[in-house]
Amino acid sequence: MKAWQFTTHGPITKTLRLATDVPRPEAASLQPGQVLVKVASAGLNPVDYKMPELGLAARAIFSFPKIPCGDLSGTAVATGEGVEGLAAGDHVVGWLNPFGSAGALSEYAVLDKESWLRLGDGADLDEAAGALTTGLTALQSIQPYVKAGDRVFINGGSGGTGTHGIQIAKLLGCHVTVSCSTAKVDFCRGLGADEVIDYKKEDVVASLVKQGASAGAEKWALIVDNIGNSPTDLYKRSHEVLREGGVYAYVGGRMSAGSVWNILRGRLLPGFLGGQRRRFVLVMAQQSTEYVSQIVTWIAEGKLRTVVDSKYGFGQVKEAYERLKTDRCQGKVIVKVVGGEQYGERLGK
Repeated sequence: MKAWQFTTHGPITKTLRLATDVPRPEAASLQPGQVLVKVASAGLNPVDYKMPELGLAARAIFSFPKIPCGDLSGTAVATGEGVEGLAAGDHVVGWLNPFGSAGALSEYAVLDKESWLRLGDGADLDEAAGALTTGLTALQSIQPYVKAGDRVFINGGSGGTGTHGIQIAKLLGCHVTVSCSTAKVDFCRGLGADEVIDYKKEDVVASLVKQGASAGAEKWALIVDNIGNSPTDLYKRSHEVLREGGVYAYVGGRMSAGSVWNILRGRLLPGFLGGQRRRFVLVMAQQSTEYVSQIVTWIAEGKLRTVVDSKYGFGQVKEAYERLKTDRCQGKVIVKVVGGEQYGERLGK
């Protein structure tokens, strides 16, 4: 079968190649609970390219050759012993172990037990593939720390995690403030954000402090930091923004020396020496059918949507990752594994 692979560490756009002789998984080799899937769509995530770029450390993480991307949707071809409620021809959404050699950028993939869910008839396979890692990250960075009526600030509202986060926070009954660039202010409002801070025009932290100090306003229960390095003093000054018992949830796509220092100082020093007095949580998406089921249910009910930045054909995987690496995406980058085989084909939105 065809699959995109890299055989060494380094920039993924330079090391990837399209192999045409990768052994196709066979139905006869399925273990109990496993499902063989013909992949339809793959949802790209920054971790796909960041881990291979760790240098020699990547060799300790991956088994080479490695097929990247863990999030997919597709059609069940065969099922292993013990699989119930799923038959060949049904649509599924699933996720693959990021440390294994298999990945979603292949014509077929085997999903382990507890790593897939059946999709309802008429489900949008692109939206489903794009909702896994970012939707789960958003849900797990918000749901455990808020109740209806709480105020949430999402730093970075226009990317994959941010777009899901705005919608999920609203579904949970929260008041949502986000930061984004000038060009994306109306876009974030359209997703449900109650207030938008344009970081091109305003000092984000100063604006939050001012809003929290206004008459009748409550401080925030939660900060979700999807950016990581801007503003660099967001965690350092989070006690000025968060209420007592508030949480700073760090998702962080990018890091800088300044932001790392502020986080370390805040966590290690006592409060009277400049240490942080608010709880810090490092968010790493935990894949589970319970959480995925909630995401899939919301999508099926029309309450949550995956915002798609762009779609690429299967021959354009390098270009798809180049787009993702710009950090200018407005939502998710999707690769059409089925229906996008032609080289030079960009499918658009």
